[in-house]
Amino acid sequence: MTDRRLLFTGAAGRLGRWLRPRLATRFGALRSTDVAAFEPARADDEVVVADLAEREAVEAMVAGCDTVVHFGGIGENSFERLMQTNIRGTYNVFDAARRHGVERIVYASSAHATGFHPVPQRIDTDAAHRPDTLYGVTKCVGENLARYHVDKFGMDIACLRIGWAIPEPFDDYGRQIWLSYPDLLRLVEACITAPRFGFAVLYGASDLERGWWDNSKVAPIGYVPGDRAKAQAHRAQASPRYGGTVEQRWHGGPFPAFGYRDRGHVDSPIPTPPEVIRLSAAALAEAPAKPAAGKRGRRKPAAAG
Repeated sequence: MTDRRLLFTGAAGRLGRWLRPRLATRFGALRSTDVAAFEPARADDEVVVADLAEREAVEAMVAGCDTVVHFGGIGENSFERLMQTNIRGTYNVFDAARRHGVERIVYASSAHATGFHPVPQRIDTDAAHRPDTLYGVTKCVGENLARYHVDKFGMDIACLRIGWAIPEPFDDYGRQIWLSYPDLLRLVEACITAPRFGFAVLYGASDLERGWWDNSKVAPIGYVPGDRAKAQAHRAQASPRYGGTVEQRWHGGPFPAFGYRDRGHVDSPIPTPPEVIRLSAAALAEAPAKPAAGKRGRRKPAAAG
């Protein structure tokens, strides 16, 4: 138990419903919020129904808290809806937190912020953004908002690039990026209780030892998966031919493949058009001849006599 006062956004979502009672047990009373009405997880769970895109509502819910666990958002959708919820809503939370003196935010980003990195390339937490969906784009924006608030205002913000948090993985893609529910809780707890760290990105997976993602640069935060052996057993069941189809080429799995247009031509040599070859040859033929190397500016020696 700590004396932190937690605001938990996205509390009625799939992960939120599982996390709420466990965060309350670990940290005491919560203030939980979502856009639709929901029941409190326990007696000391204060419920606030509000839209994160509404600035005044966010102001009221942040007041009095010193830590925010921000899981509020939506998955792949129209740009307009993603803009309102995932970008404007995240900005409102970060900005209100900054003005109310919140010390720490744990932000649910996504592995889809780097989903176009190729399989089986292993990347660490400094990997460049390569979003695989508009949803992934909004998570890149959220991470940059986090970086700005850390650099500008001295906050601590951890961005969790969550893999696939489900009870058990049921396909080869899930086996590569599985995050167990208990490890999700361990990840969030580690970020809440770690010493001051400024800005941090952490990948959320239960098998970081053999997987595509490396958290070694943020090891001091203290996230250690407890279900690693189970995750590795699941990984061992994946097809050894994983990565052979369009849906298996990238870390984002099937998501990069939605509407994908093959860009192999970008990496292939493009033949020079015949007309360009002709014009280049003509220009070379008309160019004045250059003096031979080593003879420029030399005088012809005078004849002996």
